[in-house]
Amino acid sequence: MEGAVVPGGGEVERTDGVVRCGVYGEGRLVREFRPDEVEALVLAPGEFVWIGLHEPPPELLRRIQKRFGLHELAVEDAMRAHQRPKVEEFEDSIFVVVKTADWNEKKRVMNLGETHIFVGHDYVISVRHGPSLPHAPVRQRAEAAPQLLAKGPGYVLYALLDFVVDNYFPLVDELEESVEQLEAKLFSGPPKPKITRRIYALRRELGGFKRIVLPLLDCLHKLMRIDSRIVPDDVRLYLRDVYDHVVRLNESTDQLREIVHSALEANLALISVRQNETMQMLAAWAAILAVPTLIAGVWGMNVNVWPNDQTWWGFGAILLLMAASCSALWLRFRRIGWL
Repeated sequence: MEGAVVPGGGEVERTDGVVRCGVYGEGRLVREFRPDEVEALVLAPGEFVWIGLHEPPPELLRRIQKRFGLHELAVEDAMRAHQRPKVEEFEDSIFVVVKTADWNEKKRVMNLGETHIFVGHDYVISVRHGPSLPHAPVRQRAEAAPQLLAKGPGYVLYALLDFVVDNYFPLVDELEESVEQLEAKLFSGPPKPKITRRIYALRRELGGFKRIVLPLLDCLHKLMRIDSRIVPDDVRLYLRDVYDHVVRLNESTDQLREIVHSALEANLALISVRQNETMQMLAAWAAILAVPTLIAGVWGMNVNVWPNDQTWWGFGAILLLMAASCSALWLRFRRIGWL
């Protein structure tokens, strides 16, 4: 089985790293086999093997390598993981590395993983690392369409890549929703530090997703043009459809990055405007308060050439002058928008 079913509808991986091993012929599952049978496995003409692994032990990969003649460098990459998306063509096989990404609704974060695919004329071996989604739906769809599965390992490669790319779309939808929420908050009130932090977090998420999608364009382009009987011409038409999906994802990511970049600039501009408004208000009140201070300072000088405390109307006149001056300044600053 493609993983054990647990309560709640989830799946867990086998602890030995093996998910499912099957022999297919004429588009149908002929039989399943155990990992310890791989070295003695004999295939009839037209049959191929589809092996699914999840973080397998090195000994198992070495045994599979020995049976199918996998290239040493590709096996080392599959053991270590943490590879960039790529396609490598060997004499009689193809090695594909893709990054997986899906949205974890519960934790509201991206689940990032990695899938390595070995493809030969009679085998397909997928090695998953990290929290990538199980390939059970891929097998189910492929086994439900025997006329397509009969195309061989090349079609299985397409089905796996299509599954990986399809899981990118919900992630892009979530990023688009996050950007829309950010835009709504940006202009709904005064700028806040948490909005700036959210903008930078979105930029980081979009940058990480861009590093997943962009190399995949080159990988699919190479697969469509590769000169190998492993990927027949009728399968390349299906790969072109996956390529179109990745192009659309790449364009959507670029648009979101531009929006986030514009949001960052707008946020900084709003902060600057807010600071200018605050400085204008402080300057206006400072000017208003400076006038009575100046008048009081001059009035308090020890001279007798203007009304002072010995004149009965002098104190009232000075207070009236202060009030009139402050009122005139307040009206002026109010008119020009500083208050």
